[in-house]
Amino acid sequence: MKQVRQSIAVVCMIVLMGTLLLACSSKNEPQVSNIKGNNTSTSNTTAEASSSPEATSDTATKTGGTHSYTDYRGHTVEIPDNPQKIVFFGETYGDLLTLGVQAIGSAKVLYENQIYEDKVQGVEDVGLPISLEKTLDLQPDLIIYSVTDEADFEALSKIAPTVIFDTFAPLKERMLELGTILGKTKEAESWLAQYKVKEAAMWEQLKASGMKPGETASVFTYYPGDRLFVMATTGLSQVLYEENGFKPTPLIQKVLDEKKGFEEISMEMLKEYAGDRIFILNPVADEAKKSTEQLINSQLWKNLPAVKNGYVYFQDIEQTSADASTREWLLQQIPNLISEK
Repeated sequence: MKQVRQSIAVVCMIVLMGTLLLACSSKNEPQVSNIKGNNTSTSNTTAEASSSPEATSDTATKTGGTHSYTDYRGHTVEIPDNPQKIVFFGETYGDLLTLGVQAIGSAKVLYENQIYEDKVQGVEDVGLPISLEKTLDLQPDLIIYSVTDEADFEALSKIAPTVIFDTFAPLKERMLELGTILGKTKEAESWLAQYKVKEAAMWEQLKASGMKPGETASVFTYYPGDRLFVMATTGLSQVLYEENGFKPTPLIQKVLDEKKGFEEISMEMLKEYAGDRIFILNPVADEAKKSTEQLINSQLWKNLPAVKNGYVYFQDIEQTSADASTREWLLQQIPNLISEK
């Protein structure tokens, strides 16, 4: 499977089914972190917006000065020191909230049903794929975009300064980078420091309640089409595999080393990936729910050591996204899941 950032099909699977496997707008198309377009990712207004006199002028209202910024794709852009009208197109909107920032535009389908949805206020829906026309109407002074398509970047750059943001980066790297882009470096550093303390406290709590050194964990979920996935560098597994946390099994470590968000596996291979503890992400689509039910009723499942020991935990996939807000919430939820057993 290609890296998650390289397929919008993969994007929909992870984001809209929960950080990890949601169905796009109909909840029937796969997605993953870091949205990559499907050759039509900006909508059919591309030509119109690109050729519009308004699009080629500086439509953003700048406040304060500007500075040169180079994004992870190598684009050097002059961006506002203190952007006020941000369009954020990516599945980690929860990152913004931890820094006290609201965008003026984002893709609603990428944050709806997330644990922080009720905190998203005053944000216009720019659609998925992004609508250049709607984005132009908002007159942003900065666009933060997680799609790596160069045509998209060029079209959006005609509306406002645009940077490509790696929403698939590790939490610390992502938050510090976002802090730099938004002029919120101190806020990002402060949040990360507080998160680290809370994270350490969670692991101490789990160890005190019976978690053993070196215990392994696995995260699985189904996608429609009877497709079983083991999760790696995205969502809940990002929390589980942090320092002082659970360890990945050897085959999951291989997926992690390849920097993949997940890997599709056969049901027969489940036992090779299964750890001492198993976390199942409850899917949204009915077909995927049926596959999950069939799995947990199978003899193969019942023979897994984690199942026999009662170390299996279920969490809705929409509540296991990789953004900072959800990550913070999971620090409380993971002990709750385990203590319920």
